[in-house]
Amino acid sequence: MRKLVYYIATTLDGFIAGPDGFWPIPEDYIQHLVTEYPETLPAPARAALSVTAQGTHFDTVLEGRRSYEIGLKAGITDAYPHLRHLVFSRTLTESPDPAVELVAGDPVDKVRQLKQEDGEDIWLVGGAELAGALYGEIDQLILKMAPLTIGAGIPLFSHKAAFDPRGWKLSGHTVLDSGAAFVTYARATGPDTPATGN
Repeated sequence: MRKLVYYIATTLDGFIAGPDGFWPIPEDYIQHLVTEYPETLPAPARAALSVTAQGTHFDTVLEGRRSYEIGLKAGITDAYPHLRHLVFSRTLTESPDPAVELVAGDPVDKVRQLKQEDGEDIWLVGGAELAGALYGEIDQLILKMAPLTIGAGIPLFSHKAAFDPRGWKLSGHTVLDSGAAFVTYARATGPDTPATGN
């Protein structure tokens, strides 16, 4: 069965964006994306970097309306034309791009349906609201950790997410010379699930 993977850039203090945008990206971070996760680069970046590789991790990308509208404001109606692209929104009534599927219904129901389909894993790109709604469906976390703290911003999960402690097992990590780290966790289940608390 396909996995839902929350593959997301984050600061050390758990923010996926600042109040006014994002932070600078080091060169080795970009090169790691090109080499290991080429399908997660948006189309303009793929064109600028001459990336044509389809990648092997994901064939479907999910994002919330606020995340999608960042691209729209830049004139990009489909940042990931090389992937099946679903946008979850209860307010958008018509897709700005024929290749982008709008989903107005329950995100959990849709993700459970997608997991049953054939294909590569499903990439949850964000934002925090959608990640919060899908919190219980996330099978893997891949955190692209920037070596900085920002103190305030948009958290990994919306504050509307329910309190529901879950254990995760470290399944891989890559630390770059810049100090950025790609850390992969699989959802832990059963007796080996780490205990929570101080």
